[in-house]
Amino acid sequence: MGATYEFYKGLWKENPVFRMVMGMCPTLAVTNAAINGVAMGLATAFVLVCSNIVVALIKTLIPSKVRIPAYVIIIATFVTIADLILAAYFPDIQKVLGLFIPLIVVNCVILARAEAFASKSNVRLSILDALGMGIGFTWALTLLGIIREILGMGSIFGISLFGEGYISWIIFILPPGAFLTLGLLIAFFNAFSKNKAEDSCCH
Repeated sequence: MGATYEFYKGLWKENPVFRMVMGMCPTLAVTNAAINGVAMGLATAFVLVCSNIVVALIKTLIPSKVRIPAYVIIIATFVTIADLILAAYFPDIQKVLGLFIPLIVVNCVILARAEAFASKSNVRLSILDALGMGIGFTWALTLLGIIREILGMGSIFGISLFGEGYISWIIFILPPGAFLTLGLLIAFFNAFSKNKAEDSCCH
């Protein structure tokens, strides 16, 4: 049960975006289209899993005084790999995401998992934790991207849904639309969780 929980907690109960409200920079900046949310989420998940594995493997070799700089170096290595992979195989997406790929290095989700979990757990649990958090981060960014793209451009993953006559709400692909969409989604999920908890108590 413990191992299963470490995976599933990131999907919902401790979702980095909707529950923990972490990693807001890429969440707000790149989710004006669904494909951007998927790409950023998967890149972050890749770095998260790889860095968690390495930190869990070498945690006893890192002096406590330099553990944070050491974690940053480990994370930066995998961010560089992710950036090079995107540049080689998905150059258009890499150009759109731009600076936000290198900024994964300072994403508090990744550093927090390295410090709070991987440095205190074995490799198996660290992988499950990273996978759960990575998938949770990816689906949250993808959902934001889908909503903003549909409302702001009338399309999803670049495919038009309503034809040429659709009057788009441009605000949703602009920065204010990111804050508005995220705020409404957080409010919705908080209300859903509250109702679910109340139902559990009643039964």
